[in-house]
Amino acid sequence: MKILIDTHIFLWAIGEPEMLSSKKKEELERLSNIIYVSAVTITELMIKSSLGKLNIDFDPIAVSKDSGFEMLDFSSEDALFLRNMPFFHKDPFDRMLIAQAQNRKFYLMSDDSKFKKYDCKLI
Repeated sequence: MKILIDTHIFLWAIGEPEMLSSKKKEELERLSNIIYVSAVTITELMIKSSLGKLNIDFDPIAVSKDSGFEMLDFSSEDALFLRNMPFFHKDPFDRMLIAQAQNRKFYLMSDDSKFKKYDCKLI
């Protein structure tokens, strides 16, 4: 299974695994799954770090790769999904992750309840 992880899932996986449900931990650790960290997540982390909202004192790309996660670029095809997406969620980073998962037909792992309103496969 191909799984795109939300930004908070990435942070929990690398720093606070106790925050993850047993189901999410199981899916992250399953060797047959491919876990993706989006360029959107890296963008969100760097913007929030530059604003002083998060302390990111590590290289998230290196940590992703060291954790066995694959990096995923956000494409113009992913962006096209934003045009017709309803505004259940106004966070632009989350909307881009949802669009990316929809376009690529990936599962999306998040604890954000607003994601349930969208037509995407959630974990």
